[in-house]
Amino acid sequence: DLESAIVAAGGRIASPPPPVRSGKAPRSHTDDSQVSATPLARRLANKLGINLHDCRKSGSLGRVSRDDVLAAALLLDGLPQAGAPQATSATAFETLPMSSMRRAIADRLQMSKQHAPHFRLTVDLDLERLLALRKEINSEVPGVKISVNDMLVKACAMALIAVPDVNIQFDEATQSIRRFADADISVAVALPDGLITPIVRLANSRSISDISNEIHSLITKARAGMLKPEEFQGGTFSVSNLGMLGVRQFDAIINPPQGAILAIGAGEPRAVVRDGQIVVRHQLTVSLSCDHRVIDGASGAAFLQALKRLVETPTLLFIEETSYARQI
Repeated sequence: DLESAIVAAGGRIASPPPPVRSGKAPRSHTDDSQVSATPLARRLANKLGINLHDCRKSGSLGRVSRDDVLAAALLLDGLPQAGAPQATSATAFETLPMSSMRRAIADRLQMSKQHAPHFRLTVDLDLERLLALRKEINSEVPGVKISVNDMLVKACAMALIAVPDVNIQFDEATQSIRRFADADISVAVALPDGLITPIVRLANSRSISDISNEIHSLITKARAGMLKPEEFQGGTFSVSNLGMLGVRQFDAIINPPQGAILAIGAGEPRAVVRDGQIVVRHQLTVSLSCDHRVIDGASGAAFLQALKRLVETPTLLFIEETSYARQI
């Protein structure tokens, strides 16, 4: 997944790029058609002109994996290099090397867009009752300051338990689907050099205040570069929230091997029709991006229906998730 790629690329969140190699290692020219490799690794090797005999075999069942091909390409100077930008005017510019983290993000998300057929579903959520409940909790419970995002993470986790066909990962190497019993929510955190997605484990069975404390702790660690690998590797579903930056709606790229990601926009007062009358209500737009190889439109729609019910009837967030799931 994206987080594993970041670790493989350098181990730390914002490590500098490796030095450029100055020579080429010898290449093999023997037929590699019988070398055991994943389909993705073989396609990538053909694209980069890498002989599979030059690759290690770290994949399952001793096969050459995609990462093995990338490692061989770096060793052989086989990765295509973009030419230096040509100045077309006297305007000054600077060339900024990509860090290992940024290169890992670019590689993984490009693969996601190229190999995962994305489809998107969008729905508006009414926030009136959720905002009122949040205000009451924060004013009445000492030491508790929960955010709308904390409540949305909890709602996503419960909706995933109600619609387990969205709470999945896709193993492309084995062409199999992993469907999970609990919801481990990856929360996108912006960093100066990219982003990382620390994970709120077992979010479906945790209280909102516990989720809030966990998110705050993970964000602090992420920005300090102190996250442990187990704190950002894995995850069954991702959320990305740009609402605090005033973005009304956006589409997010799936974080492989997960099957879906929810993009959360800004909550704002909007004119809507209620009982034939135009009224002003606080509304929030969310967009669900799904991998159509493993999630169908009906499952994505069912997830959004469950999420909408939880957000618009927020007292449901405080009941046992299995009890809520039985109602769906």
